[in-house]
Amino acid sequence: MAQELTVLALAGVLLLVHIFTATHFKTKQYGVDWNTGARDEDTPPLNDLAARLDRARGNFLETLPLAIIALGGVVVAGKATDLTAIAAWVWLGARAVYLPLYWSGVAIWRTVVWSVALLALLYPLGMLLLG
Repeated sequence: MAQELTVLALAGVLLLVHIFTATHFKTKQYGVDWNTGARDEDTPPLNDLAARLDRARGNFLETLPLAIIALGGVVVAGKATDLTAIAAWVWLGARAVYLPLYWSGVAIWRTVVWSVALLALLYPLGMLLLG
């Protein structure tokens, strides 16, 4: 299997980590009844930690489609190379580091890591479009 597809499969695992972590801290704040209910009621703003984890989850969901397009695209198009595989692993590593940085409230380095992840995706996207 192409390494880019392995990275995407692992990204699915990382997505589950994001979802369950954010939901755990929301449930901790709002309670099990909120989690298992229809969630129709108004809720107070999330505390800082739960809000950061929810934003990190949302950020991952915003960038995951780009990874699927870029990494899956190079595989489908037959343009996967050692460099696109390296870019895929760099992207996944940066995204894995991003969550604990956001979780702990680290601002500047979190943005640097996010930028590394984005730059890593630009290479396979460029290969898909131009290579």
